[in-house]
Amino acid sequence: MTTSISETSPSTRGRILAGLYLSVIVCGIIAQAVIADGLVVPNDAGKTAANILANKSLYRLAYTIFMVEMVAQVVVSAMFYDLLKPVNRSLARITAIIGITGAGIKTFARLFYYAPLILLSGVPYLSAIEPTQLATLSLAFIKINNQGAAIALIFFGFETLLRGWLIYRSEFLPRFLGVLSMVGGLGWLTYLWPPLGSQAFVGVALFAIVGVIATSGWLFIRGVDDAKWRERAALAATSIWR
Repeated sequence: MTTSISETSPSTRGRILAGLYLSVIVCGIIAQAVIADGLVVPNDAGKTAANILANKSLYRLAYTIFMVEMVAQVVVSAMFYDLLKPVNRSLARITAIIGITGAGIKTFARLFYYAPLILLSGVPYLSAIEPTQLATLSLAFIKINNQGAAIALIFFGFETLLRGWLIYRSEFLPRFLGVLSMVGGLGWLTYLWPPLGSQAFVGVALFAIVGVIATSGWLFIRGVDDAKWRERAALAATSIWR
């Protein structure tokens, strides 16, 4: 009675994908840039601990948003596979696997983000540790969380690079979107050398946001060329290599 997502047009699926793609960016900005960065003082464990204790609910909210972001990220990777598999099924599958692996790494890293709420909770079994030491440990765990997220960015860089190539070759999406994606992916790969990635982060992140907005905007407004998508899908179905 209800039309399944597999029976909807590529353009409709593309619009659903666009909404989720934007939600990943929005969630990341709110949780990291607005909440977490506002509470964490990078080189001051005492102030960071005081901020977290004074804003426990806000800190937990950021964790919740991080989790929503990662669920959306996994769905986005899966839906891009569905959209781009007519171009090259094997490469689209590899791209999705890399992206979902990155989401798994980033999700696990958020355990370290949450750890300060446990360390600073005042529970009796932590009373043997000095408050200053707990504050120091809390900041250390937050920095480990940041490093885990940076590792995930390497996976997202490879995913975005390969996705851009698939879009470029697709014929049912404009090539400039593929170019934006490939350049953005190369930007995230600066995290293969963490000091370079840290220095380039602001510029790379801004360019990535532009790429996401451009791709989502195109999918929302213009949509996928359904006829071309079906043509590529039919061709792929007859090929032993796809």
